[in-house]
Amino acid sequence: MTLEPLLNASFAIQFHVATVVPAAFIGASLLARRKGTYLHRLFGKLWLALMALTSVSSLFVHELRIWGDWSPIHLLSFYVIVGCFSAYAAVRRGRIVAHRRIVTGLYVGGIVIAGAFTFMPGRLMNAVIFSGSLWSSLAGAGAVLAAALVACWPFLSRRSVARTEGVHR
Repeated sequence: MTLEPLLNASFAIQFHVATVVPAAFIGASLLARRKGTYLHRLFGKLWLALMALTSVSSLFVHELRIWGDWSPIHLLSFYVIVGCFSAYAAVRRGRIVAHRRIVTGLYVGGIVIAGAFTFMPGRLMNAVIFSGSLWSSLAGAGAVLAAALVACWPFLSRRSVARTEGVHR
C-alpha cells in the first residue's frame, strides 16, 4: 500500500477521496445506529454535505473518458446530487420511508458500488491499495476487505433492521 499515486493525483481527485472516505464511514454508522436522535440528524446533515461535495468534485475528474471527457460514473454524480436534496426534502416533510429508501440507495450506489469500481486494475485506488511489496498489498487488501465489511454491516446486521422498524412510522 502506498499513498504516492494519490499524492501525485490532481486536486479534484484528492478532494474527492478526502470527502468520500469519511462519508463511507459516517454513512455506515448512520445506517447501523438508532434513527431520529440528535446525533443521527447532525451526522446525517454532515453525510449529505459530504456526499454532495463528493459528487460535485467527481464532475472534475476525467480519468475514464467514454463520451469526450465524460463517463457513466458522471451520471451517478448527478443522481447523488439530486438524491441528497431529495433525501433532505423527504425527511423535512416527514416522509421517513422515502428518506430511508433514498439514503440507502445513495449509500449503496454512490459508495459501495461506485467504490468497488475504484479498485479495478488500472484505477488509482487499485494502485494505492495493491502496489508495493507483497506484504503491503496484502495489508491493503485486508484494509479494503475490512472497509467493505464495515460498509455492508448495516445491511447484514439484523439488529439494525429491527431497530429501525419501530422508529418514525
